[in-house]
Parts: sequence; structure tokens; C-alpha cells
Amino acid sequence: MPADRSRSFRLPDLQWFARSIVWTGLLMLSHGARADGEFGQKILGTIGLDAGSQPEEGVYFGDRFVYLTGDRLNDRTGKALPIKGLDSNAFANVFALAGTLKLDDGPYLTAAFGVPIAGINIKSEIPYTLVDREGLGDLFIEPLKLGWRLPGVDITSSYSIYAPTGQLNRRGLNQPQWVQQVSAGGTVFFDDERSFRLSALTSYNIYGKKVNIDLTRGDSVQIQGGLGGRFFKLLDVGLAGYAMWQVAADTGTALPESAKGLSEYAIGLGPEVGVTIPQLRAKLTARYEWDIEARSRLDGQVLMVSLTMLGWKPDQE
Repeated sequence: MPADRSRSFRLPDLQWFARSIVWTGLLMLSHGARADGEFGQKILGTIGLDAGSQPEEGVYFGDRFVYLTGDRLNDRTGKALPIKGLDSNAFANVFALAGTLKLDDGPYLTAAFGVPIAGINIKSEIPYTLVDREGLGDLFIEPLKLGWRLPGVDITSSYSIYAPTGQLNRRGLNQPQWVQQVSAGGTVFFDDERSFRLSALTSYNIYGKKVNIDLTRGDSVQIQGGLGGRFFKLLDVGLAGYAMWQVAADTGTALPESAKGLSEYAIGLGPEVGVTIPQLRAKLTARYEWDIEARSRLDGQVLMVSLTMLGWKPDQE
């Protein structure tokens, strides 16, 4: 059973605060070798240098840990709300399995799924708020990803689903919902060894109506990627970034008046380092990014650490 130790005392004019904490904290987390993108990429900062590429043929399994923190909540203009002592910390740990197959003279095909465990702790002095929850997150399913490797360029596209299996999103406005994600992107390589590269993946998130409540989150677009290179065939170093903006309004009779017309927006940047471990047929990646600009959401930082291992690959002729 998930832990739930939540207390919250809110004034009527702080509905904005409650809504923003719920939707930019719990919802972000409950969705949460070269298969890093197959863990799901709905949380900003979870993919970087290889965002627009696809793994080689084989079966991969791995673990990704994401930690988000912030002490500022911005309004629709990007200014901090007058909340004293705000401290927000959240994590998601995703266990994932993915498989890639190359068709003869055709594209690469990938399928993947991930199971996240997530938790969140939010507190503030004025208004006094304390939220402390942990439990199962929403299941990530990627039934199909297509990719092509051309001279100097990778191209990829995918369709993913986030199923409402999470235990965190079961209170008030934060009811579960189905989310569909359509993505497309690519990687441009600047050398014959495919070491130095520029990668980007654009995703469109389609939110379904929440269960048991008349409320639908507006669709959003996000771009994640990075610029960097590989050194000594073992070390990847570069700069990763992300951008996200809400392109449709939140709707429903349950939407608070103070939340109408809000539109989330964020831009972030930070370093990425990856180390290949040949003996384990694995890759360890770490990425740290922070918001350069954020509107109608928490303003903070994200740390991502993932370990991906190649469990099986086809025999090479």
C-alpha cells in the first residue's frame, strides 16, 4: 500500500497554489547501453544526447532514477508567488525493458514498457501545507517506435501510452487519466564515427479526461535533446536541454476559477555525462538540468541517473 501522510490547510484564494503543486509535481512523476529513451520521456530532463536515436538490435533492461526539487512557484507571468518556506522534493524510479529489431532493408522497430515507483514531499510555512506521498506510478507502454539510420542522420518516431495505474494521483483534482504521446525526432552526426552529434525529439502529449471528475488537462508539446560527443569510445559529454509549452486550455466544470486560462511553459538546460562499461555491456548516464524560465509551474532542477544494460543481441554474421 502506498504511504499517505498528507495534511493541507489552504485559504480560498490559494486554489492556484494547490492546483499548481498537484499538477506540476505528482502528475510529472507518476508518468515517469543506448536505450535511455525507452524509459519514457514525459518528465522534462529525462533524455538528452541520444533523444533522436534508436538503440542497436537487442533486448535491454535498466533502471532510471529522477529527482526533482524546487523552492519557487511561478505565476502565469513567470514571477514567484508569495509563498513562504516552499520546499518541494520528488522522485521517480523506473524499471524498464525494451527490445529492438532491424528489418531487412527496412527500419528499426522498438517496443518497451516501464514501471515507476514515485514519491513526493511538499511543504510550506505560509500557507501551511504538508504533502508526503509515495507509491506506484503510471505504467509506461511504448508499443511501437520506428527508426532509420541514414548516412550521417538518424530519424525516429514513436507512439506511447501512460496508463492510470498510479497510486499517487487519487486525491481531489488529481484523479488518474490516460495520456497518449506521439513523438518524432532525429540526430545529426558531424563525423564518420557518429561520435559528435546534435539530437532532438519533439513530443505531443494528449491528455484524456480524468476519472470520476469533469476535468481535462490541456495538451502540451515538449522538445528534448542535446549537443555533445563521445571520447575514447567510452565517455559521452555534452549539453542537454528541454522546452515545454501547453498548447490547449484546461477544461471541465471542476476546474477552479483561479486556474482558468493558465498555460504551463518551461525552458531548461544542463550538462550530461555518460560512461560505457564494456565488461557489463552497460551504460551509466547522469544529467542535471535546471529551469531557465518557468511559468504557471514549479521552478526547479532535475537530476537523472540511469543504468541501461544489453541483455541479449542477435548473432553477428
